[in-house]
Amino acid sequence: MSDDVVLSAQNVSKNYGGVHALREVTFSAYRGKVNVLVGENGAGKSTLMKILCGAERPSSGTIRLDGEPVEIDGPRTAMAHGIGIIHQELSLFPNLSIAENLFAGRELRSRGFSDLRTQRSRAAEVLNRLGQGHLSPNRLVGDLPIGQQQLVEIARVLLADVRILIMDEPTSALSNHEVDVLFSVIADLLADDVTIIYISHKLDEFRRIGDHVTVLRDGRLVAQERMDRTDTAWIVRQMVGRDPDSLFTRNRSEVGETLLAVEGLTVAGPTRPLVDDVSFEVRAGEVVGIYGLMGAGRTELMEALMGLRPTASGTVRIKGRVEAGGTVRARLAAGLALVPEDRQRDGLVQTMSVGDNIVLSTLGRLTRGGLFRRGAERRTAEGKVSELAIKVGELGLAITSLSGGNQQKVVLARALLTDPVVLLLDEPTRGVDVGAKSQIAEEMAGLAQAGFGVLFISSELAEVTAIADRVLVMAVGRMTAEFDADQLTEEALVAASASEPAMNVEVK
Repeated sequence: MSDDVVLSAQNVSKNYGGVHALREVTFSAYRGKVNVLVGENGAGKSTLMKILCGAERPSSGTIRLDGEPVEIDGPRTAMAHGIGIIHQELSLFPNLSIAENLFAGRELRSRGFSDLRTQRSRAAEVLNRLGQGHLSPNRLVGDLPIGQQQLVEIARVLLADVRILIMDEPTSALSNHEVDVLFSVIADLLADDVTIIYISHKLDEFRRIGDHVTVLRDGRLVAQERMDRTDTAWIVRQMVGRDPDSLFTRNRSEVGETLLAVEGLTVAGPTRPLVDDVSFEVRAGEVVGIYGLMGAGRTELMEALMGLRPTASGTVRIKGRVEAGGTVRARLAAGLALVPEDRQRDGLVQTMSVGDNIVLSTLGRLTRGGLFRRGAERRTAEGKVSELAIKVGELGLAITSLSGGNQQKVVLARALLTDPVVLLLDEPTRGVDVGAKSQIAEEMAGLAQAGFGVLFISSELAEVTAIADRVLVMAVGRMTAEFDADQLTEEALVAASASEPAMNVEVK
């Protein structure tokens, strides 16, 4: 298999008004290889991919396919050239079935009518290929957890006849097993001479499958190299300009009073409890992590704490007082705030601006005499933009104009404006780069040092072990283990997450 370039962008720039998203970037994708594209949030990765798949037009520069200049003026043109993309943010119809989503806009027909039987059959085949053969093609997408929705997004592109497949953060919501299945599918595609362009912030993953790596920073090309000539430290230095060992600093504050006490919390499910008799505490000055595989009940636990899910039994105490209201309003008033896993569906108002999304949680404080104080709104929003280093040209821009990582920071900013006693974060670093992960970790440690409590979920072993003071492990809805920072090992976490409730790992 030759190492020739099949698709390239040459001296491509993209301007949005006065914002330069790309500055004369040259990028090459090698035929039948995994071409990894990395960079911090806002570096221009997704913008470049949108240009290659026809969703955006470059301000200047040339796109070449098989060495010949081409004009890709829309997604249909890109697909006609065999270029498909799996977007970072899901673009599914929650009120339609899996099969209907897979064939939306390209329905199969027989004798002038939609061939629903063949669509369901082909949907079942591609789901089985992705290790989801147990899912019915008739299942509504809106009823699926985000990880399975991500797999439906991937399945939709796999059904197309593509020769170049762009994957923008395809594993951001997948479990370790689902990642392995996807990588097996990628190996099959490579064997068929399909070219993969792969964007990811997960260093261990893209080093595992990548053949070539290109690094962008602030819209400019920083480095291009064969993956086997690099190491993780080199890639991180190219991305953020500093050593990876300095990215995460563990919270070292003194532990104080119990801020959140959960006793016997149970959330009912269709066949078994989604959360089963869970008890734990979060104290002032500590960062507590929750680790577990997909389906362990982590998100359901967070949603129950925040009043988003009804509980069958159990008690929630905040600063020693029982919070019996069980509604989102009551939990907010008591001092809990949640950064949800799915920022698009649950964290952002897509039709609102960046500034309006930031201050949405604090409108009452920005109103005086029944009038909304625009000056106070701007100062509040600007303060959070500066504090969290949110990359935005102006507050009035649509929230959809930001990169995924900067959107996540907006959700975090809004939660922080509620002045929470305990901040709940469900996969807060999903789809963000190592620099943004470092900033989020610093914010968590800063809250702990200021006497607040932090409870966060993460699927990344390295992140949990680097950030958490204590880690709670869940499996099949129950707590199976608890580890202090000095007892943490990745092996112990994996073993505890695979434990059945009847075989609980000893809690330390």
